[in-house]
Amino acid sequence: MLSKKSKYAIKALVALAKHNKNGLPMRIIEISEQEKIPKKFLEAILLDLRKHGILGSKMGINGGYYLLKKADEIILTDIIRLTDGPIALIPCASLNFYEKCDDCEDEVICGLRKIMTDVRKASLEVLSHSSIADIVKTESQLSKRKSKK
Repeated sequence: MLSKKSKYAIKALVALAKHNKNGLPMRIIEISEQEKIPKKFLEAILLDLRKHGILGSKMGINGGYYLLKKADEIILTDIIRLTDGPIALIPCASLNFYEKCDDCEDEVICGLRKIMTDVRKASLEVLSHSSIADIVKTESQLSKRKSKK
């Protein structure tokens, strides 16, 4: 399951991508209120994203956060791994965070590991080909469909 930290990071990045059209940074309070993210939690998330080169920030009256990368270059696997760690549901199925399970006698014949590895592969197939720009585009399309009804 996606943690609140990952979900909030993605929501904040989507808000910044939408706001980016006018070229001005977006204040934390604006993101917090618009996306209904607790301000203190959001501050920590944005600092983390800034530390990893995804966001920039500007101080002062017109200050706030802005994207350092284009929205189509911010891939969901990168954000989830940055905020949550592994994509895999169990440690022995992980690519980047592999650990042998304590209770496993032989992972070569473990059926659960095989299935969870397949789940990880399928998740990576979708997430590694999905960006913040894709979410913005999808939300726009869904909004247009909703307004037609």
